[in-house]
Amino acid sequence: MAYIVAATGNRHKLEEYARLMEGQNVELKSLNDYPNYTEPEENGSSFEENASIKALAACKYCDVPAFADDSGLEVEALDGRPGIHSSRYAATDAERIAKLLKELEGKENRRARFVCVIAIAANGEVIETFEGEVKGTILTEPRGENGFGYDPVFQPDGFDKSFAELTQEEKNRISHRADAYRKALEFVEDEMSILDDEF
Repeated sequence: MAYIVAATGNRHKLEEYARLMEGQNVELKSLNDYPNYTEPEENGSSFEENASIKALAACKYCDVPAFADDSGLEVEALDGRPGIHSSRYAATDAERIAKLLKELEGKENRRARFVCVIAIAANGEVIETFEGEVKGTILTEPRGENGFGYDPVFQPDGFDKSFAELTQEEKNRISHRADAYRKALEFVEDEMSILDDEF
């Protein structure tokens, strides 16, 4: 079986991708399978640039097709912050959530969106990027035990639960990562000739 590398070692992301790839004739590997790999500096100014940096570096090092995502939370009342700095907003998930809620105190507009951009690299170059999103509202306090990151304070449109209160199956149907992944998968299926030699 051929394989593709997910340019991440994040356990939560890998679990999501493994579920999304069920039934595909491709084996998913990760950076955990390449212990000597050194992750590149994410110095892009957008989700697209950072995803491309990671996908290309993994593709070149592993010498197989690779994909990477860069994702984050954009809050309208905070002018799009934390954005590409979502994972570096504070030291831990709990501290990131606390900082976010503190900054939103007294603000009526709590609209936000999760964004994910997936970049696919093959033959030493980035061949395409795909953006997914899910819109919602920031809650006033964390709810739920599932998920990670900002999931406990993000309530997606059309639901009365936070991301952390949804089942994994529910989240996989609507999440920004699932949205971007579906678009990427459609591209790979439609343009398989581009990747045939690699797959």
